[in-house]
Amino acid sequence: MLERQVELYPNHEAVVYPESNVRKTYSEFNTIVNQMAKGFLSLGIKKGDHVAIWSDNKFEWLISQFATAKIGAVLVTVNTNYQADELEYLLKQSDSMTLIMAERYKSSNYVNILNKVCPTIKQAEKGDVHSEKLPYLKNIIVLNDKHYKYAFNWNEVIQRSHEIDDKQLDTIKNALHYDEVINMQYTSGTTGFPKGVMLSHYNIINNAHQIGNRMKLTEKDRICIPVPFFHTFGCVLGILTAVAKGSTMVIIEQFDAEEVLEAVSKEKCTALHGVPTMFIAELNHPRFHEFDLSHLRTGIMAGSTCPIEVMRDVMNKMGATEITICYGLTECSPVIMQTTVDDPIELKVSTVGKIHPNIEAKIINPETLKEVGPHEPGELITRGYHVMKGYYKNEEATNETIDEDGWLYTGDIATMDENGYYTITGRSKDVIIRGGENIYPREIEEFLYKNPKIVDVQVVGVPDEKYGEEVMACIILKENEQATEEAIQAFCEGQISRHKIPKYIMFLDEYPMTASGKIQKYKLKEIALENIKV
Repeated sequence: MLERQVELYPNHEAVVYPESNVRKTYSEFNTIVNQMAKGFLSLGIKKGDHVAIWSDNKFEWLISQFATAKIGAVLVTVNTNYQADELEYLLKQSDSMTLIMAERYKSSNYVNILNKVCPTIKQAEKGDVHSEKLPYLKNIIVLNDKHYKYAFNWNEVIQRSHEIDDKQLDTIKNALHYDEVINMQYTSGTTGFPKGVMLSHYNIINNAHQIGNRMKLTEKDRICIPVPFFHTFGCVLGILTAVAKGSTMVIIEQFDAEEVLEAVSKEKCTALHGVPTMFIAELNHPRFHEFDLSHLRTGIMAGSTCPIEVMRDVMNKMGATEITICYGLTECSPVIMQTTVDDPIELKVSTVGKIHPNIEAKIINPETLKEVGPHEPGELITRGYHVMKGYYKNEEATNETIDEDGWLYTGDIATMDENGYYTITGRSKDVIIRGGENIYPREIEEFLYKNPKIVDVQVVGVPDEKYGEEVMACIILKENEQATEEAIQAFCEGQISRHKIPKYIMFLDEYPMTASGKIQKYKLKEIALENIKV
């Protein structure tokens, strides 16, 4: 796919890093990727080997995604927030042979964390790491210019590329198959240990094409990507969707609202990706009005539900009138449904759009497994090219998720209207069952967003002796606003059913989040239980 864009748009800008002033055309980018692919081969990395990458959105991450793909190595993406135990689990479970890593990320020193996982590593030679805990691990590549006894730095690997000639690389490329696993993402692991989702070229490239089609992307678009690469939002909806259409990627290494606004303004970006909390931070930035966002047209908002006021501001104040909403999961490469650029605002906030072409989806009663009618809630299941190859070394979990007919069970509760628009009402495990009544958190969240003092709200269920569960609202107020629990409850009186009115209100400054920007509702429950007497 990359090489096809080089043929079509050799001198077109492929990637821009505004902070470090890196600018590469498609032709230049492909040359660097080929060089790195040969560097990887020189380290003994071959087709089918697992290469883990643990870094923020650095240029080297982008190069690695395509360089590993050219030699058939599987890129294993590592959450930037991981600490020692999590890193050890992932490297061990994924059988990673090589680890590409930043030196540090925010307050985490990755080199120290790795030494904690493998205390014997300091005695190792480059390319010959030995660890009893991690028997597969052989190579460490650190993304800086320092010299380590046990690790290559990035430039050393580039310099080794001359050991492999172009013919060798071409032979390897020609031996690859489109349906081979090329990418492994570890699910957030909100329950149990994270599972390695195996995705093929076929999965993610086709998904990227369909995402780009819904956004009406062309080579003229410039997409600002501030979402993390280790997540499918970054590496598929961002990187691959841009390359699938020959668009320009404008990349932010770590999300910062001001840097995003500056990049969109200076680089004349036509598209912007983000989770709702990112857009909220941009809109509420004190310097928001100083930036020229007049070129913005589209983008993707995903990860969690979007309040209508935020969507209205993104369309009117930021000018992204053709922004789209996506819904999916890592196991589905990841997008199943997406709104179109022409959908009215009401559909963009109340639904997740229609299914992509060449995908099947239906909503079933989880008990009878029979399909339900329009507007009836049930579990969403899906089938098609986008369904993962399975969970790595976890046949049991794979068989629990994908049935013998190829249907993947999402675990999400959804409804569909007569026009084919889907609405996600929550995770099956997020449904609050109060005295036998099913309560969907999304419905209460949408109502509370209408309160002018509230900037964000998440609703969770907490245990209750009498009713089994009660409703709790975790609220972030707008700057300089104040409210009491009683005032919020009074706001609900007569507006929503009494049993849906939150019994508990908790005011927070921020939510616990995954590094990809997803709010961790299970952690909100933990915080809630520490703060209330149930």
